[in-house]
Amino acid sequence: MIRHIVFFSARHKEDVEAVRTGLLALGNIPHSRLFEVTLNTKVDPLSDEIDVVVYAEFEDEAALAAYKAHPLYGETTSQVKPLRELRYSADVVAAS
Repeated sequence: MIRHIVFFSARHKEDVEAVRTGLLALGNIPHSRLFEVTLNTKVDPLSDEIDVVVYAEFEDEAALAAYKAHPLYGETTSQVKPLRELRYSADVVAAS
């Protein structure tokens, strides 16, 4: 299983909800076993620049690739990209 975790910060604080709402559309793409978009609680004062977190689980690399190749992925990226400042992504293989 692949865990896909993406961190976003909004360019302007008033755009945080628009970023979150835009990213929620990605949940309509098939291929993920689990898909979540959440606001960062910012409990850790050393890492408060992240506003929104996307967490998804995929059966394998092929499922993740199919997700990223879906037309809605490109549409969502085009909508959210102008609103964001940072984007960090990690794809990790789950141990179990």
